[in-house]
Amino acid sequence: MKRTCEILGLGSTAVDEILFVPRYPEADSKVQVRARERSCGGLTATALVAGARLGARCSYAGCLGDDDDSRFVLETFRREGVDVSGVSFDRRAGPIRSVIVVDEQKQSRAIFYHTARALGAAPNRPTAKQIQAAKVLLVDRFGIPGMVRAARLARQAGVAVVADFEHFRAPQFEQILPWPDHLVVSDDFARGYTGQRSPARAAEKLWTKGRAVVVVTCGAQGCWYLGEGLARPLHFPAFRVRAVDTTGCGDVFHGAYAAGLVWGWPLRERVRFASATAALKATRPGGQAGIPTRKMVERFLSDEIVR
Repeated sequence: MKRTCEILGLGSTAVDEILFVPRYPEADSKVQVRARERSCGGLTATALVAGARLGARCSYAGCLGDDDDSRFVLETFRREGVDVSGVSFDRRAGPIRSVIVVDEQKQSRAIFYHTARALGAAPNRPTAKQIQAAKVLLVDRFGIPGMVRAARLARQAGVAVVADFEHFRAPQFEQILPWPDHLVVSDDFARGYTGQRSPARAAEKLWTKGRAVVVVTCGAQGCWYLGEGLARPLHFPAFRVRAVDTTGCGDVFHGAYAAGLVWGWPLRERVRFASATAALKATRPGGQAGIPTRKMVERFLSDEIVR
């Protein structure tokens, strides 16, 4: 089958208002906003922009509406080279609305979000042909019936399914969890879902016969990964960088990991590349604005000691 799209995403998009403050305020206090910006965000949207900026052919085919926020997301995708011809339009739909407060002193952030209009994957779109023409399908927890359908079709055609799940208490969540063969989740999710104290043990608990890879990302503590013949989880330490803004780093990791799958790289190289891409993003302000190009990542890796 001809692969017209390399990375296909169906899940969440967001419109983020990012506020940069010298420190996060205590209750009943005020703090001056040093800078503010409006940007496109969301798990799937940021992963797709990362993949496109790194050189993969990416498409978005989830649900959006006819409101200003939806148009802003579509404009962002088009500017970044993400194909939107497969988008499903629903007047009830729209991006997640988020306010992100970045603490410049601690290089951390707090996210306040509203998901009422985030429908995610449509129940019966895109077509089976469009799904199976991709090399990688990105899924998350938004629109789970549509996600399950798409993941099933993808797996039947040998398309890799990469998942990003922030929460496990969403309705019908257990229906989507078995389908991704590349489960890439945060430490908070992994330990919260499995009840394990360590990310390595959580990775083992998340492993099933249907998985190809499990990766548990731990921010500045690196990540743990299991799969492709490994008998136990291995640790990959984070690259040491001067972090400015960690907004979107996990989503960027997913996009870079998916790009590595498209290019046929082995697991350790995918993890190394994704880790470097996320680390470089953290050195630059903005969620999607700070995503590096493939040339920038390769230059960064060439300056690092071979791991």
